[in-house]
Amino acid sequence: MSLYTLLGAFEIGLIFALVALGVLISFRILRFPDLTVDGSFPLGGAVAATLISAGADPFSATLAAVVAGAVAGFVTGWLNVKLRIMDLLASILVMTALYSINLRVMGRPNVPLISEPTVFQLLQPEAVVDYVFRPLLLVLIVIAAKLLLDWYFATQNGLAMRATGSNGRMSRAQGVNTGWMVLGGIALSNALVGLAGALFAQTQGGADISMGIGTIVIGLAAVIIGESILPSRRIFYATLAVILGAIIYRFFVALALNSEFIGLKAQDLNLITAVLVAIALVLPLLKRRLVARKGG
Repeated sequence: MSLYTLLGAFEIGLIFALVALGVLISFRILRFPDLTVDGSFPLGGAVAATLISAGADPFSATLAAVVAGAVAGFVTGWLNVKLRIMDLLASILVMTALYSINLRVMGRPNVPLISEPTVFQLLQPEAVVDYVFRPLLLVLIVIAAKLLLDWYFATQNGLAMRATGSNGRMSRAQGVNTGWMVLGGIALSNALVGLAGALFAQTQGGADISMGIGTIVIGLAAVIIGESILPSRRIFYATLAVILGAIIYRFFVALALNSEFIGLKAQDLNLITAVLVAIALVLPLLKRRLVARKGG
């Protein structure tokens, strides 16, 4: 693979690392199967692209995308907590509704940003080429998001959210408002996903209505791969693991799509994802069996 291809895979991996951090919050910390991600990712891209194309400041547009993602997550949590709709069904309802909302936001199936300014262009030094600067800036964004999450989950509120996912009944007995913990956690999760969608649209030259298809699967793949490589219950290592998982996942995808020997094409992306997730799920089992055999 060329350097350009490797940097491209690294760039997309960093963007989906933000998705993986969001999925970590919902699926692992809160134990909430949230499929809103497939709708909040393109929502972030749609909001950012539409505002930028209308002449808005890219930084304000990106912030608006984060808020939009948080609102989508809050609605999912509200349907579950306040209306007692099953968590999975609530997220499916919001994900389905977001398809129409995204079309409404964009006004058409896609919004190009080829000639529009982005946060990357505004911050890029003249001496650094764009395909090198974008990954560097994304590294800083992902590190900042990781450190903020590490700090938050070490606070009293963050510990209460973690306790809610571990044992909701015990948390309520200790005076924790588990309903608000779920609402806040799912909103935070989808805020990160909305940010990822906004950055993805700005790196790929626009937003598209179909850009969110399979996002939740990619996020879960990153979480599972990361946990297989770096298993730990400490939040610092958990967040680091999913970031590494997202980057490794994109490198494997790039390797498969650019290998003449394997012969896969872009339409095989979902097949690659399924195979990688299956391998990541099987690896811990194989590892346990090997340990058991050595011990026996």
